[in-house]
Amino acid sequence: MKRILVIAEIKHDKLRQVSLEALAAARKMAEGHPDCEIVACAFGEHPEIADALAEHGADRIVFLRNGQLDSYTTSAYRQALLQAMDALGPDAVVTGHTAMGKDLMPRVAAKYGAGLISDCTAIERGEDGLRFVRPIYAGKAFEKKTIGGGKIFVTVRPNNIPAEKAKGRGQVETLDVDIRDLVAVVRDVVRKTAEGVDLSEAKIIVSGGRGVKSAEGFAPLRELAKVLGAAVGASRGACDAGYADYSMQIGQTGKVVTPDLYIACGISGAIQHLAGMSNSKVIVAINTDPEANIFNVADYGIVGDLFEVVPLLTEEFKKVLEKL
Repeated sequence: MKRILVIAEIKHDKLRQVSLEALAAARKMAEGHPDCEIVACAFGEHPEIADALAEHGADRIVFLRNGQLDSYTTSAYRQALLQAMDALGPDAVVTGHTAMGKDLMPRVAAKYGAGLISDCTAIERGEDGLRFVRPIYAGKAFEKKTIGGGKIFVTVRPNNIPAEKAKGRGQVETLDVDIRDLVAVVRDVVRKTAEGVDLSEAKIIVSGGRGVKSAEGFAPLRELAKVLGAAVGASRGACDAGYADYSMQIGQTGKVVTPDLYIACGISGAIQHLAGMSNSKVIVAINTDPEANIFNVADYGIVGDLFEVVPLLTEEFKKVLEKL
């Protein structure tokens, strides 16, 4: 393996944390290949992210330049990435398992007739080469895959591969790409206002279910999240009831998250919800029903009314954090 290309994703003018985790995955793949070059590639010119990429192991940083790359469209990004691959000739391509990664990588992998490992949570090295670990059956089991020959395409699940620093050379370059025959062109982007931390990359999540009883019932959860620097999520039941926006939904038909700490408030633990959060490192469940299914996956359980328990937790966390 001589060169690995890592796609650095920009969201709201900031480098996504999962891109640094993708660099860590690339370094893992490069072990045993001392001459392997790790190249970070970004769509558009974003010189402000170069230092962070270099500090996490990027030997070269290539900015793909074309006015059509300011906003994501499948056709434009696909054309740009294919031209970058022609110019750089990587043996592997790694990016985050995000909306962009899930849309873009299969199309480029298919162009090369290459294997794609999606939603990778760990990388191991065995006698038969690299082994990529990924969840299957809604997280109930894991499989280990290898790819023999040809290019390797990998998407990395956020919050699973630590983004440790490893100084790279950080040589910055710009590559002009030609974009043509676009099916769709983005003229304007209207974003829904989001509060707090990005749910998909949050280290701590406070989530509410039907037990919050109303949209106003999320107020104590947001207060706890503010104290912890956490994101606020919701079950599908809470979203269907109109208590929360669907952008907050966690589960099989929502976002799949793997935070360090997941606090489930008033969530019964339907299988569809567990599929989206059961791989969290530590799960705390708060529910009035001692038989609720959420307690079967929780590391810590509190049987009680969330409207009494959550404010108490908030006050205790405030006291602890003030001493730190």
